[in-house]
Amino acid sequence: MSKIFTVFGATGNQGGSVIRAVLADPVLSKEYKLRGVTRDVNKPAAQALSAKGVEMVKADMSSPEAAAPAVQGAHSVFMVTNFWETMSDKIEISQGKAVTDASKAAGVKHLIFSSLINVTEASNGKLSHVTHFDGKAKIEQYIRSSGIHSTFVQPGVFMSGFFSFFRKQDDGSWAWAMPEGVKVDEAKIPLFDAAVDTGIFVKAALRNTTDGKIIRAASDYYTPSRILSEFEQVTGKKVAYREVPHEMYKSFLPAPAAEELMENMLLLQEPGYYAGADLKDSLELLGQDKPTSWKAFVEENKEKWD
Repeated sequence: MSKIFTVFGATGNQGGSVIRAVLADPVLSKEYKLRGVTRDVNKPAAQALSAKGVEMVKADMSSPEAAAPAVQGAHSVFMVTNFWETMSDKIEISQGKAVTDASKAAGVKHLIFSSLINVTEASNGKLSHVTHFDGKAKIEQYIRSSGIHSTFVQPGVFMSGFFSFFRKQDDGSWAWAMPEGVKVDEAKIPLFDAAVDTGIFVKAALRNTTDGKIIRAASDYYTPSRILSEFEQVTGKKVAYREVPHEMYKSFLPAPAAEELMENMLLLQEPGYYAGADLKDSLELLGQDKPTSWKAFVEENKEKWD
């Protein structure tokens, strides 16, 4: 009998990628029966997953009781939380704890969480406002203390972010503004195609004995200069890289998130998105699966920059 694998965020970028990857895998698709979690089982995206044989369950993360239908009888669980939905780390942390508690009560054997580093700690307090990282790190610590066998997949910088990072100017040229101090030849950006590749990193967690392990989900570290060079090679378009004063950079952003997002960019320079950790071990876990390169992503999406 197939083991149940519950996927939160089933109709989103990360959860959707996990479901597609497991369905397409000849071994894991037989080993696991997929259960997708959504707040509305009648929306088209949920119906489309049902048509592929995914059991769709209505549940949410507001409490252990609300999460219980999603994890009941499940062998493994993939959990992703969305800070940006409420912009409250307190709510995000409470959601992560609720699913953890529900999973423990249900006897879940493996909890895979989409996590991130604690930036406040990694930067020795210099970058103390990146709450969408720190909140996930606190959830990770809670999961570790719960005693559930767990793996932590830390997604890199979404390649899709460059649809907004690169901005077309009034004269038709393109520019990429970053806060002062993020050096074009120094900053190391771990790029990741979340909608396509989350699934292959989660598959690695399912296939390997990874209790307590961190899997860093990125195809490679890219400097801004390499990102720009490869972008130009594929599209023929030049993008000017500009370091701008911090207050000016924040003025480009929505006020409630301006400090958070600016410090998120500064993290790329020092101490680093993964605080300097190598990607080699994580990439080796993928086996035959290969993550999307930046060049391939640009090729696939170049019309978005027309």
